Amino acid sequence: MNAFNRLPGFVQTPAGRERDVLRLLPRVLVFGTLLLALPSFAARIFLGEGDAVEAWTRLQMVDILALSIVLLHWTAVLTVAIAAFIVMVMKGPAYVADAYPLDDSETADSPDCRQPASF
Repeated sequence: MNAFNRLPGFVQTPAGRERDVLRLLPRVLVFGTLLLALPSFAARIFLGEGDAVEAWTRLQMVDILALSIVLLHWTAVLTVAIAAFIVMVMKGPAYVADAYPLDDSETADSPDCRQPASF
């Protein structure tokens, strides 16, 4: 017996936008990360002057904000990737589940199923 029996007569849905999204996500991840890290690099150039303690405090604040936005971006990209992957899998071929006979289940022939329900 084959582990994966495809459902006979099933018409597979053609690939849609989810494939385009999955192909685009690595570029979005890399370029988005670089774009969101630019304020941290710019702060090192423009905010590094003056008192060392004040400059360090400003740079640290910008770094924390940039890091939090980058992590939010990564989380959003991962969420979109999971959603696109789920859509891609759900559009795949259908498989027949193996039969699992239940000995204690009611069937249409059993006497309990033929009696009308009483309220």
